[in-house]
Amino acid sequence: MALNIVGSSDGRRQRSERSQTAIIEAALALMEEGTLVPTAQQIADRAGVGIRSFFRHFADMDSLFLAADEMLMDSYEALFLVADRDGSLSNRVSRAVELYGNAFDSLMQMILCTKALLWRFPKLKENYAWHQKRLRKELELWLPEVADLPKDRREAVHAVASFEMWHRLREHQGLSYGASADIVTGMVMDLVSRS
Repeated sequence: MALNIVGSSDGRRQRSERSQTAIIEAALALMEEGTLVPTAQQIADRAGVGIRSFFRHFADMDSLFLAADEMLMDSYEALFLVADRDGSLSNRVSRAVELYGNAFDSLMQMILCTKALLWRFPKLKENYAWHQKRLRKELELWLPEVADLPKDRREAVHAVASFEMWHRLREHQGLSYGASADIVTGMVMDLVSRS
């Protein structure tokens, strides 16, 4: 009899984990499709669960968005992983801009969704700030010269290499990937190599 109780308990836990994963994946799918701030009902409908089931798994939307951020963490980090950062300044700048551009294009909808939600969810805002610091550190691993620049030029490099600049070039100005990369590369080179 005890074995049956354990078996049914394991089955319930597995179903619960599957439902929780389906909810997170539904939220991510909606965001990828451009629903910047999906509602609990939209997410529950996409996941194929009832709204009560949604709130059994996630007490509030904040906990859902944090779980989604955690689920994506490994894939975020994989986009920026690179073994070799050697080469001339121009080579390193080009490679860093290519890496950032590919990541920003891949994550564009998720970043826009996150930015749309920051004002509502303090923990999400905290996580976003942490990611921004990581991007700055990552860029300075590529370009250690940036750390020695005067503060205004150092901040300008980080602004030029940011998602906001990339998004403006790609979406608002309608430029191709190559044209956007050329502009960012040229501006970073100018800021870093200017005497």
